[in-house]
Amino acid sequence: MGSASDLEKVRPAAKTLDEFGVPYEVHVYSAHRTPEQAAEFTQAARDNGFGVIIAAAGMAAHLAGAVAANTTLPVIGLPLTAKALEGMDSLLATVMMPPGIPVATVAIDGAKNAALLAVQILATADDSLVDKLAANRAAGAAAALAKNAEVEAEFNA
Repeated sequence: MGSASDLEKVRPAAKTLDEFGVPYEVHVYSAHRTPEQAAEFTQAARDNGFGVIIAAAGMAAHLAGAVAANTTLPVIGLPLTAKALEGMDSLLATVMMPPGIPVATVAIDGAKNAALLAVQILATADDSLVDKLAANRAAGAAAALAKNAEVEAEFNA
């Protein structure tokens, strides 16, 4: 993440990765304040066993692009809300990448979806994650149907 102040918005991604048993690391590297460290980490990520990187930042949100410029690993940009423009600035900075440097971008503050997308990417080479994703989807469907039953019981009786 670009700043330690982003941690609470990123925490749902860590929780989701924990639920899937996917190991991860969390770092604070800024595209603007610590660009050398961000580049060093990113350039070594593949050799250090990473399969995908989630880059979370608010405001100018150049972190995901800076990370993507320094690796061929999939990069998921997680734009975060900021006071001035409520995250629209970070969304646009994250999603509007030049040709040749793609960043997959999830919703503003969409940490859980960032983690789920990372799991889906990793699942292309890990069948145990495929099974966990299927179970997660089934649980989500069951929860939605349970809520539907509650609404139907209240309004359609």
